[in-house]
Amino acid sequence: MASFLGIAAAMKSVQRVLNAAFAEQQPVENQQTSAVLIRGGDFPADATIPPLLTGHKLSLFVYRIDVNKTMRAAWSGLGSLDGRAHLPLDVHFLITAWSTMAETEQQILGRAMQCLDSTPVLSGPVLHPDGGWAPLEAVQVVLDDLGTEAVMRIFDSLPGNYRLSVPYVARVVRVDGRVARPPAEVATVITGLTPSSVP
Repeated sequence: MASFLGIAAAMKSVQRVLNAAFAEQQPVENQQTSAVLIRGGDFPADATIPPLLTGHKLSLFVYRIDVNKTMRAAWSGLGSLDGRAHLPLDVHFLITAWSTMAETEQQILGRAMQCLDSTPVLSGPVLHPDGGWAPLEAVQVVLDDLGTEAVMRIFDSLPGNYRLSVPYVARVVRVDGRVARPPAEVATVITGLTPSSVP
């Protein structure tokens, strides 16, 4: 069962899959490309690109985490039976290419999108072990239904200017409760019967 580390572990799983794809076939010929996890403060505020993003990089930036409303009721129902909280989450993130030329940025994004479309379900040994995943647990990584205007609004809140990015969502990342709640005491009450009326 995924612990509270499941969110970070899911993103490290995506990073690992992308880096394996880059190692198999580099997007930019004779140049090494790698995927890195970043936070909002890592986006450069000016034209200077920070060391984390120099060279040929693909960044993964988590900008929103939501409860998966479709799975919420089902996992709540299971929680009432096994006494453990189950929180299904959708992790929304942007992949952004970093390079010195428009062509190489597009090549990096193209290879990354090819990889994620070829490996839409992460399970088993592909999932990073930090998550403490259940044996049959899986995370689906798909293109997010996010318009250009919404992506631009995300960049409005970041220190730097807009960069070519593609939105994705990792679902369902299930965060389970640490300890199962003890079952409630059950009392059975029979009404309408008296010892004399029982045959």
